[in-house]
Amino acid sequence: MAHLTAALTETEARLADLATTRKIITELAPTGTEPDPPESSTAHQTIVNAFNQHPDRAFRARELHELLDMPTDEASVNITRSRLGRLTRQGFLTQPGRGRYQKRT
Repeated sequence: MAHLTAALTETEARLADLATTRKIITELAPTGTEPDPPESSTAHQTIVNAFNQHPDRAFRARELHELLDMPTDEASVNITRSRLGRLTRQGFLTQPGRGRYQKRT
């Protein structure tokens, strides 16, 4: 019985790790033909709107979260960093310095 309980606990922990990994990979992977989920698109649009309102200002991801009253926990900020990287690759933003993002003019 103890062996089965330990195996179940280990399997549940592995499942939680896999769910976290899937979430991270989904955020980092190219979108291809699938649109972002609505909640992701809303966050994406909020970020774009912030840069449109402050075109001459360079932001760090954490500063952007503080401006937009978004959660500042490390996981949330890392997701925003991923989004900022995508916007940079798409040509909407530039990086005037390491970790800083600004609207391309």
